[in-house]
Amino acid sequence: MSEPTAEAPVTLEPTKALSVETVNSVHHWNDRLFSFKITRPSTFRFRSGEFIMIGLMDDNGRPLLRAYSVASPAWDEELEFLSIKVQDGPLTSRLQKIQPGDQIFLGRKPVGTLVTDALLPGKRLFFFSTGTGLAPFMSLARDPDVYEMFDQVVCVHGVRQVSDLAYREMLEARLAEDPLVGEEAVEKFHYVPSVTREEFHTTGRIGDLIENGRLFQGLDGDAKLNPETDRIMLCGSMDMIKGQAEYLESIGFTEGSNSKPGDFVIERAFVD
Repeated sequence: MSEPTAEAPVTLEPTKALSVETVNSVHHWNDRLFSFKITRPSTFRFRSGEFIMIGLMDDNGRPLLRAYSVASPAWDEELEFLSIKVQDGPLTSRLQKIQPGDQIFLGRKPVGTLVTDALLPGKRLFFFSTGTGLAPFMSLARDPDVYEMFDQVVCVHGVRQVSDLAYREMLEARLAEDPLVGEEAVEKFHYVPSVTREEFHTTGRIGDLIENGRLFQGLDGDAKLNPETDRIMLCGSMDMIKGQAEYLESIGFTEGSNSKPGDFVIERAFVD
């Protein structure tokens, strides 16, 4: 697989709302997906699950920005992001060509509702993700506070093809090598990858996994979702988010927010 051709580096200037950071590394998962790590300002603080604006300069010399969830844990010295590749996308057509040493804009104020503050206490925490919607859950899954709050943490990642399962090896190993949550994650973390367009040991959409019971294999507690004990975060395609949110509300779950915690949360900033 050939990597995108690099363009001549552009020198960026910080603004009141944007700092300028350096790309440390880039990883191309396949021809549709890549992740990258950048420097982190010493003053940058965020809650696991939040997103931030990042971007590059457009052809007119103006910042071209999009919201990206932070995939790295809140304690990491770098900031990591997961992105799709869109060949004619205003930002991603440029972003997929970045190389170590290049500069990138980073917003100064992270925000979001995919945070534990927006959830009521519970026993099982489910991450429902599709595609790059996995990103905020990579941050949350490596947050020690999450394992103090919940007895079980279940990460569901639905994709079209096996190669789209970013971070698969790390998640299959239950984050065992993580310096802060390794021991707890080995006991509490469960990874449920599912593929819809290729042969794989688990196939189907998230709704299918709930209906056929695959979601609950190996878990303690009910073989169904229970608003008394379960808390859920949703991130990914609009169809998945809207469909699952409607389903959850139909079985008694209430949506939460930073000001009023509930049983499940979605990132409203990404929903039309």
